[in-house]
Amino acid sequence: MVHRNFARENPTRTRHPEVQPPMKLHQSNTAGLNIFTAYGEGYVAINHQRYEGNVIVLPDSMYTDWTTATPETLTEADMAKLLGLGTEIVLLGTGNRLRFPPGALMRPFAPAGIGLEVMDLQAACRTYNILAAEGRKVAAALVFG
Repeated sequence: MVHRNFARENPTRTRHPEVQPPMKLHQSNTAGLNIFTAYGEGYVAINHQRYEGNVIVLPDSMYTDWTTATPETLTEADMAKLLGLGTEIVLLGTGNRLRFPPGALMRPFAPAGIGLEVMDLQAACRTYNILAAEGRKVAAALVFG
C-alpha cells in the first residue's frame, strides 16, 4: 500500500476538506450601470431615483414610456419592444405577484434566441442586478398593476 502525503505534494490542499475559503459566486462591479437600489409597493428605485410606472431597465439605458398596460393587458406591440432591445434575456416583472401573459405574446422570444423569464417584480429586480453585474445583456421590463 502506498501512503501519500497530500499536504506536502499540494500545499494548497488542507487536511480538513470541510474548511474551505469563501467562494464569490458573482462579480459585484456595478459602477456606471443602472441598478435597482430599492423596491416596494408600487415603486422601484433605480440608482436611488424612484419610479412608479412601467419601465424597461437595461444596464446602460432606460425606457419610462414603454407601456401603460397591466400584466393582463400587455399587447403584441409591448412585447415587440422587448424583442428589439438587443438583449439575451428579458426579465418580465409582473407586480407583486407572478402573472403570465398569454402564450401567444411569449412565443416569439425563443425563435429569436432571447430568454424570457416571468417573475414577480421583486425577483426581477434582484435577478437583474446579479446579471447586470456579471456583464450580461439583460433587460428588466417591469409592469405594475
